[in-house]
Amino acid sequence: MPAEDEPTLDPAAPDSPPRELRFAYVAGVTPGKWVRRWQERMPHVPVRSFMSDGGSQLSVLRDGSADLSFVRLPVEREGLNVIPLYEEQPVVVAPKGHEISVFEDVALEDLAEETFLDADELGGAEIALQVVASGAGLLILPMSVARHFNVKDTVARRLTGAPGTQIALAWPSDATDDVIEEFIGIVRGRTAQSSRQPSARQEKPKKAPKPDRRDAGTGGQKPKVAQRYAPNPDKGRGRGSRKKGRR
Repeated sequence: MPAEDEPTLDPAAPDSPPRELRFAYVAGVTPGKWVRRWQERMPHVPVRSFMSDGGSQLSVLRDGSADLSFVRLPVEREGLNVIPLYEEQPVVVAPKGHEISVFEDVALEDLAEETFLDADELGGAEIALQVVASGAGLLILPMSVARHFNVKDTVARRLTGAPGTQIALAWPSDATDDVIEEFIGIVRGRTAQSSRQPSARQEKPKKAPKPDRRDAGTGGQKPKVAQRYAPNPDKGRGRGSRKKGRR
């Protein structure tokens, strides 16, 4: 049984403290599938998600605004648990009408003469994309980020030869509980029946033993079974032991 001050995953527990799961995510992450699975499995624990920019992807954990955060690596890992999830495809974004628009893929080495912008220096990806639309230069972003903002008058193409980025799930090392473990399992694709899911390890009430049918109406004695065949009088005797009658 969980301690009084620990969150419980049992929706039927009347004295369980109210709990809300809160998580943040950076632009390009689409958490809808994880939210839906959580609501299906854990309808008694509300979930709230919100987007954070690159500068606050860890601060939301430090100040307690979120229990977990989907971050874009690399990040400072001190005091955090970090689980890498998947890699992102890089793209190059150019103003509409740029020559890269005639290709499906572009090699980084073929863009050596181009001017590249830094999204962080410009105040984030959305502002940087608007600068790209003005014709000031090109920008390298994760494909998911370019699609998320989808700034008009820009074109994006897959970029080869450039390092990709990686999305990870982070949370404070000293703040792990069953609710957080449940969400981590959902993100990692564990089924509801997985023995590693806290909800699957909840102690279930023991069923009453089934009554023994042999005891019904017999006072605990095994009922006698009617004998179907007459006993063989010769059973157990040796050959020739039966006396022959006179002819």
